[in-house]
Amino acid sequence: MLPQEIIRQKRDGKTLTTEQIREFIQGVTDGSIVDAQTAAFTMAIFLKGMSAEETSALTLAMRDSGDVMHWDNLGGPVLDKHSSGGVGDKISLMLAPMLAACGAYCPMISGRGLGHTGGTLDKFDSIPGYQTSPSNDLFYQTVKQVGCAIIGQTGNLAPADKKIYAIRDVCGTVESIDLITASILSKKLAAGLDYLVMDLKCGNGAFMGSLAKAEKLATSIVTVANASGTKTTAVLTDMNQVLGHNVGNALEVAEAVDFLKGKNIDHRTHEITLRLCSELLLASSLCATQEEAQTKLQQALDSGKALEKFAAMVSSLGGPKDFCDNPWNYLPKAPIIRPLFADKPGYVCKMSTRDIGLSIIMLKGGRTTPEQKLDYATGYSDFCQIGDYVDDKTPLAIIHAQTEEEYSIAAAELRRHIFIGETIPQLSAPIIKRIA
Repeated sequence: MLPQEIIRQKRDGKTLTTEQIREFIQGVTDGSIVDAQTAAFTMAIFLKGMSAEETSALTLAMRDSGDVMHWDNLGGPVLDKHSSGGVGDKISLMLAPMLAACGAYCPMISGRGLGHTGGTLDKFDSIPGYQTSPSNDLFYQTVKQVGCAIIGQTGNLAPADKKIYAIRDVCGTVESIDLITASILSKKLAAGLDYLVMDLKCGNGAFMGSLAKAEKLATSIVTVANASGTKTTAVLTDMNQVLGHNVGNALEVAEAVDFLKGKNIDHRTHEITLRLCSELLLASSLCATQEEAQTKLQQALDSGKALEKFAAMVSSLGGPKDFCDNPWNYLPKAPIIRPLFADKPGYVCKMSTRDIGLSIIMLKGGRTTPEQKLDYATGYSDFCQIGDYVDDKTPLAIIHAQTEEEYSIAAAELRRHIFIGETIPQLSAPIIKRIA
């Protein structure tokens, strides 16, 4: 069928067949369909929506537009997690080696920072020598021998998604639930997963600010992923405050290593990480109950086995062999490391988490242009949490900056976006809801 006829059918609210969708995506991939037609197609979907069956067909067509990985003879289930992005979200760094320590395999294909959220690949780029774009052979070898590898998207993984997203980004169709679902899952399913868990952030630091929107996206992803053959659950988690103690690339790597060592653990980060890991261990039948999964995961941490997996992954992908012994022998440090205190004592009652994430960009720890070189050393450590009491001895955070000017800008931003009250606020649970 002519591409304009497929566009017209969707424009008029009709249901497209699997063959029509696959034909259109094939045209996007080989270039026979021009950008204007792709833009019209995505706008028609944005305005008229898709059924679950159509979204599944779109997802699989985009998955099959490039390479699809296969993990044969590994001896265990292939698991992964995807996060919708947050501020201070370093959970992937701990989750992959924890799962590997429990007998699973985790080939995690991650992304770079997007807007106010940090990117997992940017964190690993702060480790000298670590290859976030290894050869396929090294990727396979690391997953097989270590049990986990965290890398970036390969050149021919869901190429149709790359083309379609670039057009959506400039044509006002980014927010479509159906298109978001297909975009996320086409890449994840191309990684050859058996089981997937979605960490969907909800709150003032998340892309999905409202619970209703987050729940709608979670339901769409879970429905389509399961229909496409990958057993998937979603966990809605709170992003109304910075997650963990540190924000910024090298600082978050250091916190992750501490977590794996059992040092200075943030309880919200711990609860979310164990819950997401448990979802995958239960789904893959590596554990029979939530209690068994939690116990097994905690043993992986306490025994040091998860830390060993992280160290082996770093070494296999080109990083220092003794990185985990003392990460600060290798991670970059900012010349200015200084605490910031609140103007008045009191309890942290609220924070504008998105704006705090944006302030990292002012420290050059995030991008304003795609090709921008990041400063991996900058950010915040010892970040306050809602409910904490702060005064002239307990800081809001310790700022890591390159210049006095950058320190002053960051200090003003934090004072503007962290709110202090006289009474202890009501604390929200880190885990909001599970969708299966």
